[in-house]
Order: sequence, then C-alpha cells, then structure tokens
Amino acid sequence: MDNIIGVLICPGGFFLLFLLFILLAGVRVVNEYERGVIFRLGRLAPGGPRGPGLFYVIPVIERMVKVDLRTITLDIPKQECITNDNVSVEVNAVALLRVVDPEKAVVQVRNYIAAILQIAQTSLRSVIGQVELDDLLGHRERVNNQLQQIIDEHTEPWGIKVSVVEVKDVTLPPQMQRAMARQAEAEREKRAKIIHAQGELQAAKQLQEAAATIAKEPAALQLRYLQTLTEIAVEKNSTIIFPVPIDLLAAFSEILSRQAGGAGSAFGDVNKQGQS
Repeated sequence: MDNIIGVLICPGGFFLLFLLFILLAGVRVVNEYERGVIFRLGRLAPGGPRGPGLFYVIPVIERMVKVDLRTITLDIPKQECITNDNVSVEVNAVALLRVVDPEKAVVQVRNYIAAILQIAQTSLRSVIGQVELDDLLGHRERVNNQLQQIIDEHTEPWGIKVSVVEVKDVTLPPQMQRAMARQAEAEREKRAKIIHAQGELQAAKQLQEAAATIAKEPAALQLRYLQTLTEIAVEKNSTIIFPVPIDLLAAFSEILSRQAGGAGSAFGDVNKQGQS
C-alpha cells in the first residue's frame, strides 16, 4: 500500500493520473433517440453523426453536440390576423416537427426551434390574410396543408421535417359572433319553411289522389264519414259537430224541388177546372 501511495505521489504518478483522466473524459454515451455531431478542431468531422451507444471522442481536439431526434411539439402563440374579407380574428396553431439531418440542424441554423417559431408565426398571419372567414371555419384542412407546405419549405435546408401543422382555435369578435348567430337562425328558419312547404305540396298531392279515388266510388265517402264518427266517439265527447255531406243535401233539395213542382202543377190543373 505504501508503494502504491509512493508511486502516486511521485511526478510520474501524477502524469499517469492525468493521462487516465484525459482518456476517460473522451468516453461518450448517446441515447437511442439522440445523435452526436462531432467537430474536430472546429470543422465537421467526416463519417456523419455518431450513435446511439458508446463511442470515444478525442479530448481537446474533438467536441460533440447532441441532437434530439424525437418529435417536437411547437405551440404557435395566438396571432391577430385580418382575413381576406376584412374580418379581424385571433388564431393559434400547433406544429409537429423532428430532426432528420442532425448535421444540418447544428451547422445551418443556430437555434432551429426559435427560427421555426418565428417562421410559423409569420406564415400563419400570411395564410390567414389570403383566405376568407368562411374558408377558415369550413375548410380548415386546406389552410393546414398550406401552412405545412410553407413552413416545410423553409425548414428543409436545416434538416428539419415539419409533418403536421394544425389550426387549434379561431377567436371571433363579439359582434361577428352575434351576426353569425343571426345568420344561422335565419338559415334554420329558411330550411323549416322549405320543409313545411314541401310537406304541404306532398299532402296536396295525396289529397288530390284520395279525392279522385273517392269520386270513382261514392260509397267510399260514406265509409270515411263513418270512420270519422268512430274516431270522434272514442274520445267520449258530450257534443259532436259533424258536417253533413253536400251530396246528401243536394239529394234532399232535388226531392223537395220535385215535390214542389208536382204540387204546383196540380194547383194549376185545379184552377183551370174552376175557370171552365
């Protein structure tokens, strides 16, 4: 033990400890979802990014920068925009991106997350200004695809792939909300009136067909009256008001006119006999 301590205390022992420390300082471990970009004397080392696993970096000469390859969720803050039809709205969105080329993500841009955030905000205001409010509310997928294409074109030279851009929320001014509510109410009333008119038309056609059928068979009308009386009697009403068929009144009026005509002719014959 004294010999070991003596070796460590001597100048050669300090050199061995320093050399061991330098050797161990070059050991690097990179996780499965990471890659290590190596710089050798300030220049990008050949061979591409290293990892995952255990490897060695020459101390002092080489430097490693870790890059995360997992998907990053980027929240785009709410932006005040004006649509193509001059409506002021507040829109926020979310973007999903990941690093596909670690070397470009380190060399081509200083902070790719901050850069993508600025581009996303500018692109969001630009795209919203080119569409109308109805398209923004009813065709949001078209706006999302346009945003994704614009942002992906800017980030492709940086080795970043933007896979999804989605508009999360659209906030309208209160007066615009009230106007849209009135428009929706008017639209519902319009549909209700159209449906009611269509129902009246179909009912009129059915009544026309029923009247034609009853006209062919007069007995069907009497059966219909009897059925109506049966339905009314079920409710146990003390008073029943039932319309008399016009055909029946016409028959009675015809009989009365015949009787009146016969009586008039008989009275005329009596008068003639008295005068003679």
